[in-house]
Amino acid sequence: MASAVRIELDPGTRLAIERTRLASERTMMAWVRTATSLISFGFTIYKFFQIELRTPPVHAIIGPRGFAIIMISIGLLGLLLAGVQHHSSLKLMKAEFGDIPRSVAGPVATVVALLGVLALITVVLRA
Repeated sequence: MASAVRIELDPGTRLAIERTRLASERTMMAWVRTATSLISFGFTIYKFFQIELRTPPVHAIIGPRGFAIIMISIGLLGLLLAGVQHHSSLKLMKAEFGDIPRSVAGPVATVVALLGVLALITVVLRA
């Protein structure tokens, strides 16, 4: 098994790596905010029309339930793609520069994704 070689970097390079890592974290958190907005907006529209309308409108192309499913799915898909990109970016940085701090945005994204899946299941199962 090959051992990892620790390369001593000058302070400027270390700070540049840290700025890059933090930029990746900020980008991931922006995706988490966007996904949270899409998921909560879709679920809110669904619940609002569930309370207001007892019968679905006949002339609509897409109803509130379909709209909610689309919005929640877009939020979850965006979060999934951002999570994959974030993970691969951190993995690449770790391979090139050695140990870097663990991501805080990753676990937050996971919790938001789980809540989004729960919202999607709720909308899909309650016809």
